[in-house]
Amino acid sequence: MAKQLWKAGNMLYPLPAVMVSVTDGEGNDNIITIAWAGTICSDPPMVSISVRPSRYSYEMIRKTGEFVINLTTEELAYATDYCGVRSGRDVDKFQEMKLTKEKAAYVKAPMIGESPVSIECKVVEMKELGSHHMFIAEVLAVHADDQYMDGDEKFHLNDANLLVYSHGEYLGTGEYQGKFGYSVKKKK
Repeated sequence: MAKQLWKAGNMLYPLPAVMVSVTDGEGNDNIITIAWAGTICSDPPMVSISVRPSRYSYEMIRKTGEFVINLTTEELAYATDYCGVRSGRDVDKFQEMKLTKEKAAYVKAPMIGESPVSIECKVVEMKELGSHHMFIAEVLAVHADDQYMDGDEKFHLNDANLLVYSHGEYLGTGEYQGKFGYSVKKKK
């Protein structure tokens, strides 16, 4: 297989397409769609999001040091895109997309009720990296939609039809291919 050599760039795909909800603490809430989000550490649980300083939500995060990462689904694809291309300076994204604000347990930023998972985050460090600044945050709480719980209290997140972002496109997560460790599991 031949490969072309391109200039350096970000080609790590797919990425989670998440809606990050924020507040300024003075009654103004917003949603920003982020594809540059990721897990940093499991103990303590930590995540990161990268945001351009020109974005309306950036100053809210800097001011409060809090945000909520809301996972998105195929059903939320339109709202996910809208919240990424429209500015909260001009529109109330919760109202325009008919998204439900839910009170978080530890942060002032609202959660998005339609999201299958909402992750409350407290910023512990911010790194100015160039076009984007990275907010490194400790996870304070995870809220999981009980409609994806079975009778044995097992969470079936993949049943939510999660949304990912890949090279300018939103995609569903596809069909089941295997689970962690299946490549080395001993045959019965």
